[in-house]
Amino acid sequence: MRRKIVAGNWKMNNDQNESNILIRSVIEQNSKNNSCNIYVSPSFPFLKDAVLNCSKSNIKVLSQNVSHLTNGALTGEVSCTMLKSIGVNSVIIGHSERRKIFGESDDILLKKLKICLQNNLEVFFCIGEEIDARNNNKHFSVIENQLNETVFMFGEIDPANLVIAYEPVWAIGTGLTASPQQAQEMHKFIRQIFTEKFSESISCNLSIIYGGSVKPSSAKNIFNQPDVDGGLIGGASLNANDFSNIINSI
Repeated sequence: MRRKIVAGNWKMNNDQNESNILIRSVIEQNSKNNSCNIYVSPSFPFLKDAVLNCSKSNIKVLSQNVSHLTNGALTGEVSCTMLKSIGVNSVIIGHSERRKIFGESDDILLKKLKICLQNNLEVFFCIGEEIDARNNNKHFSVIENQLNETVFMFGEIDPANLVIAYEPVWAIGTGLTASPQQAQEMHKFIRQIFTEKFSESISCNLSIIYGGSVKPSSAKNIFNQPDVDGGLIGGASLNANDFSNIINSI
């Protein structure tokens, strides 16, 4: 069964005190919510605090990144087993900022995906096209290629351990948002190619969420689309009221 999901990606924002205050506010405002799965994703230093804060709530904790290797002389890296040891069981892979700023290739992302699934981590796998690809009507081929080089390299996947986050790069942090029709068109395409590559059973149970400058004012129209199962929220998730309003839009 497809899960409804709203996840807040805080990126490199908030110190320890700010993170704790925000998490507690999100918990307080959404303690009775049972309409979707809610995630928060603070920076690495504050993940353990988040796990402790969320331990008796309906909020889950999501890591923004993870290494593609197990251990060793890898200064600054964090492994799957390290995350699991502090109670973090979900991770974001493939965000456009990681691809573009840190040069993470499809090969690296495939390695990350493999090691996460081997360690039973739930993966939020991000895909999305640049504005030139959309303007030149190549957005579908870009998305299919990103999946061909990563997720579709597996013989089979468990939709319980995978969430696809469609984030058009041109809409991330720009204030631009894909129209509900554009989001639905792409989400429907993604679901169709999952059916072709795997099975209808997998595609029908796969959660595909949208990210890209989602705000309280735009969330409901996007979330109402039949193939949109929620959102990966950036800037708006840094405000507990805005984030809660988005959660309540699903």
